[in-house]
Amino acid sequence: MKRLRVLVVEDSLTVRKHLCEILARDPGIEVAGEAEDGRQAIELCQSLRPDVITLDMMLPVMSGLAATEYIMAYCPTPILVVSASVNRGELFKTYEALSAGAVEVMDKSRADDEGDAWEREFVATVRLVARVKVVTHVRGRHSTRQFAPPPAILPAAHGTRYRLLALGASTGGPGALVEVLQALPVDFPLPILIRAAHRRTVRQRVRRLA
Repeated sequence: MKRLRVLVVEDSLTVRKHLCEILARDPGIEVAGEAEDGRQAIELCQSLRPDVITLDMMLPVMSGLAATEYIMAYCPTPILVVSASVNRGELFKTYEALSAGAVEVMDKSRADDEGDAWEREFVATVRLVARVKVVTHVRGRHSTRQFAPPPAILPAAHGTRYRLLALGASTGGPGALVEVLQALPVDFPLPILIRAAHRRTVRQRVRRLA
């Protein structure tokens, strides 16, 4: 039987390890990875392709809300927001995360929680969220937030090295090409060859990026 693969995103090492331990006790769940900030969450989501993500809202480098928007726009994955509702700022962001595509929100465990009720609810909610069929949310593609770049170029096989990045697009493609070019790092090491149906439009938009 295939195990449910979970990516746990939490900046507190203590809380993150606790969540991982709870999930690992269930024989039907595998902790696929751990992330301590929003940007790392995006990178691991793209490389690991987990079945579900547990995500805190208050994260360094990139917030949980920004990570949610990017993930749901570029690699849609069921997201369970694990939030501290006593924090008004974090609570507000959970509502925004839900509108951006997150599936469910649950409070973090508290010191006064009795027994293992919260742990059982957490595991049950992770399983429930993983069953939801999510769709792409274009909101993240039009956001003004600073996002992490798209997936890195795959490592070369058999010791070969890439020498060129080739991008192609037909009618309607210039906009997508611009998004890709904007996401590439400034020190991108390869020459880029672009082949598009509307080359003049692409050239005009690329000049604006310079």
